[in-house]
Amino acid sequence: MAVELWQTQLAFAIGILGVYAGWKGTISRMTGFYDLAGAVKYLVYGLVSGMLLAICVDRIILSSIILAYLNIFTASMFAVLIGAAEAAFVLFVLARPRVTSLRASPPFGWALGLGIGSMQASYLIYRLFDEQLQYSQYSGTNAVSVTLAFTIALVSCLGHALPASWQGARILESSRVRPFIISAAARGTLTMCLVLSLFMPLMVLLAAPVIALAWGPAQVSWLPSGMTPDAKQAFRRTTRQSHRHRIASDERIRGQVIDSEE
Repeated sequence: MAVELWQTQLAFAIGILGVYAGWKGTISRMTGFYDLAGAVKYLVYGLVSGMLLAICVDRIILSSIILAYLNIFTASMFAVLIGAAEAAFVLFVLARPRVTSLRASPPFGWALGLGIGSMQASYLIYRLFDEQLQYSQYSGTNAVSVTLAFTIALVSCLGHALPASWQGARILESSRVRPFIISAAARGTLTMCLVLSLFMPLMVLLAAPVIALAWGPAQVSWLPSGMTPDAKQAFRRTTRQSHRHRIASDERIRGQVIDSEE
């Protein structure tokens, strides 16, 4: 039985939720410090390019693994090539004078990566929901596959946003070749983990430690790297105040008078 329309819609809805998870608490915190309208535009760029890259992953890697045309080593080489194509596209888009003059490459790269990751995740989830997915015991729409789908969406979106943001930060430092090579290899590894997770769900967790390690530098260094020193100081002060206000709101007893210094 082929994938039904509601299953296709569910697959892409879960993939889009990965964008929300990657946008909330990162780009959304930078309102007033970066052009968020521009970030939304690059998110759209990511959605379009991500679908094209997802088709390449499906036709070249996933289909070949199912039909036993490729072994893991050869499939990994193709994954790195697709990752290099993505890294080249990110470099081309984020290094344009219009973007670098605004020093917006890091947050625009984050938004671009979220779009690419969501579409790649959506396509893989679509294949996961196909009950006829060969060699997979987890295909179809069930509790296990839906849980795996949410995990794939989160890992894919963050896994593509982090290297894109890092490339953007290095572009501002006039470093392009080394980030291109490293990010291409990282994207290829991520692609293989996500594809193989359709057959062995624990494979998706191999990327989680790397994402966790890169999360801190992305929030502290990469994303704010385009700000001026004064803007960075104001951004950090605003972030600290927002954190204190959130704690005070959670701990406040209803009806108690708020004593604010501001």
